[in-house]
This record gives sequence, C-alpha cells and structure tokens, in this order.
Amino acid sequence: MTDTYTLTQPPVSPSSRRRLRRQEEPEEVPRSVSSWGDRRRPVVRWTLRIVQTLVLIGLIVAAVLPLVWLAKASVSTTTELVTDPLTLIPSVFDWSNYAAVWNDLGIWRYLLNTLLMALGSAAVTLFVCVTGAYTLSILRPRWGNVVYWAVLATLFIPGIVSLVPLYLTVLDLPGLGISLLNTLWAVWLPAGASAFSLVLAKRFFDSIPRELIEAARIDGAGPVRVLWSLVIPLSRPILSVLALLSAVAAYKEYLWPLLVLQDPGVQPISVALPRIEPALEYSVMMAALFLSMVVPIGLFLIFQRQFLRSVGLANGIKG
Repeated sequence: MTDTYTLTQPPVSPSSRRRLRRQEEPEEVPRSVSSWGDRRRPVVRWTLRIVQTLVLIGLIVAAVLPLVWLAKASVSTTTELVTDPLTLIPSVFDWSNYAAVWNDLGIWRYLLNTLLMALGSAAVTLFVCVTGAYTLSILRPRWGNVVYWAVLATLFIPGIVSLVPLYLTVLDLPGLGISLLNTLWAVWLPAGASAFSLVLAKRFFDSIPRELIEAARIDGAGPVRVLWSLVIPLSRPILSVLALLSAVAAYKEYLWPLLVLQDPGVQPISVALPRIEPALEYSVMMAALFLSMVVPIGLFLIFQRQFLRSVGLANGIKG
C-alpha cells in the first residue's frame, strides 16, 4: 500500500499577488510629450512642473478673478467704480447695494420666476424624455426607428430657424386656440422638446439588460409598472443629469423668454436685469449681477459630480 502525498503551495499574501500581477501586466507606454526616461532628467522634470504650475495659475486667474472683481464691485460705491475700477479691495464697503436690490428693486421676485422656470423646464424635459425614450428603447414599436432618426435630424437644424414657427405656435396653440404668451408654459413646453436629452435617455435605456425587463413581464408587470418600478430606479443617474442640464439651460436662456414673457411680473432675472439696467446705479447693478450669479455657482458646487458626469455622457454621444 502506497501513501499519496499532496503537495500544497504556501499561501500568498495580498501584497505578493499585486506584485505578481504588476509583473505580468505589460508596461503601458505614456502618451505625452515626454517619456518616462526624459522625466527622470532634472531639467525636463522641473520644466514640466513650472509649465504646469503656470498654466494652472493662469486658469485660476482667468476663472476666479472676474468673480472676485464682481463681488468687490457689488459692495463698492458708484464713484469708486468709475474712478478706480481695477482695485480688488474697496475703500468703503457699501452693503446698502444689496438692500436696494432686494427691497427696492425686488430682485427676489425675478429669482423666484427664474427658479420656477428652471424647475418646470426640468420636469417637462424629464417627462418627455423618459416616456419617449421608454417607447423607443423598451417598447420598440415598428415605427420607432423612423421617429428616432427624425429626432436625430432635428439636431442639425439651427435653433434660430425654428424661432418664428415656434413663436406662432405659442401665440395660437393648434387645436386649442389659446395663447401661451406671458405664461411659464410658453417656456416649459419648448424646453421639453429637446432632441439631445431624448437621445441621451434612449442610449442609457438601451444599456439596461433585457433579461430584467423580460423577467418583469413574465411576473405580470405591465408597461407602466415596468417603467415605474424598474426602468426609472435604474435610470436615476441619467435622470439627474438631464434635470440639471435642463435647469441650467433654462436659467441662462435670454432670447426666448424675452419674446414670450413680456409681462414684468413673470420675467426671469436674465430678462429683467437688462430691462431695468438704465434706471439703476452702477454699483446697484453690480450687486444684482452678483446675486444672479450666486445661484448657478451654488448649483455647480452642490451637484458638481452630476455636471462632470453629464460632460462625459455628452462627449460619448457626440463621439
């Protein structure tokens, strides 16, 4: 009778596994203006560091300096802005500019109108894009490809070309015979007809595994239940991106609200400030501009991860 001996290898530590994995993987060649061999040279290394530092400082100055100057101008007097506009620290801090903008000018009303316009545009955009992308990507009707390519074709039409037909449509809504002028619906409905947002949502819906949808249908879920309980929860990242893009686009829109919102009581801040600018002092106008700038900067700081994700998704669609 012979004994059988089993040879076992000693356990390998995690650090050893990582070291072996790095040795097996091929070394990546850096794609840059200089190789790793050049970067080991002190002259090249320090030259690259100096260039990178100067570029970074230039970008910071170009991005931050106008904001700092506007913040300084908002608490300066009109006389100081005219006589010495390039100083970054005012000689006297005049906080009454904000009081005049908030109380006398009533800028809070225009900010509220802008907030309502942005939120409504985001809600309508989400409704149109989710339902349209769900129909084209999940339900897949026979005429889906025709509609999809027709939507893609609208991306090549300049917005200024459709400005007059869109205005005539809002002026006399077909089938209803009503006018949407001086109502926020005149801004909300055109904002929802975004071909880019629809394509972005459809591309994301296409990535949802079909096995999940088929399993939900086998369990007896209808189209509405599949959309509400499966597709929308899985699509929260793209929905947040679309909502932010639509809200920011509505916040900075000027020409279309100027045409359809002629009543000062419903105008956003982008339309109201140029209208009242001739009647304001220079320093008060700077305070109004600074307050109008705080909102988008705050949105970016809060939702910067979603903004960066939207840039990546947009580049993927355009590529």
